[in-house]
Amino acid sequence: MNTPSQTGRNAPDRQAYYDRIARHGMAPLWESLHSLVPREPQPRAVPALWKYDEVRPLVMQAGDVISAEEAVRRVLILENPGLPGRASITSTLYAGLQLILPGEIAPSHRHTQSALRFIVEGQGAYTAVNGERTTMRPGDFIITPSWTWHDHGNPTVDEGGEPVVWLDGLDIPLIGHLDAGFAENYPEATQPVSRNEGHSFAAFGHNMVPVRHRSTDPTSPIFSYPYDRSREALDRLFRQGELDAWDGVKLRYVNPATGGWPMPTMATFLQFLPAGFAGRTYRNTDATVFSVVEGQGTARIGDSTFQYGPRDTFVAPSWAPVQLAATQDAVLFSYSDRPVQAALNLLREERI
Repeated sequence: MNTPSQTGRNAPDRQAYYDRIARHGMAPLWESLHSLVPREPQPRAVPALWKYDEVRPLVMQAGDVISAEEAVRRVLILENPGLPGRASITSTLYAGLQLILPGEIAPSHRHTQSALRFIVEGQGAYTAVNGERTTMRPGDFIITPSWTWHDHGNPTVDEGGEPVVWLDGLDIPLIGHLDAGFAENYPEATQPVSRNEGHSFAAFGHNMVPVRHRSTDPTSPIFSYPYDRSREALDRLFRQGELDAWDGVKLRYVNPATGGWPMPTMATFLQFLPAGFAGRTYRNTDATVFSVVEGQGTARIGDSTFQYGPRDTFVAPSWAPVQLAATQDAVLFSYSDRPVQAALNLLREERI
């Protein structure tokens, strides 16, 4: 295909033509075709790492600046350096570190955006989702499905409460692209509790479902996935020799009623990298956010190399080469927009 510069047409006449069509709300495709239809993904997001030991004092300081009730959600956004001002860690995903202090309540609301919570530090606080509470512990993965009432609370110091921090992951940028964002506040600070803690896990968390359950919702009926059970699964598989040259031992969280993803817009994973592991390089079109649960190692992403440790967060943009290594036994939680790409038949992977 010839480019405009190769046609020999008169440049001033061409610009005058562009000016005329612009007045009619039109533009020439040939001037932007290569950026609109690139040979391969050209993400604006860049590889980035947030060292928890460095950002933790800032997260805690937020507790002195604003209350959880006033903020609604006291969160420091992890903003990708390549996407300034967009409250995004990738083009479709949001990430932030949320703090709730002893005695506080983050008031109940709901929104069309789906959310996940991955507990980073502290325990004893709770999340309530549609009438059921679950106690938060480090490494637990908790979902807040689209348009479900949810609030967070923390016991007082006298009741054993301590500061709790978790990683928030949402599909805010994706929902924004679709202009599908709605939100509503609950009339009270907390929603009524109608089921005992652990009810949903008892009903759906043991390879069984209630006998008359009919799955019409793409979201998992389990909203809390305890870390101790997931960690045990990784351990057992490693001891049995299940070690992939690229991923170590990697499992995906599932909706137990369908076998699909816990939420229709975000995939979530947990993987184990044994000490000395040096993974081979891979790349995917689904940009991925990682949270380090345990251990230390190296993440090579594109031209960047990061030394990661416990509670750090890092991001791999779409189609960037990724190579993970561990100097100590390491466990990584991660999430991406893979369900959306897979549903649209856009997902592409390459193992190098």
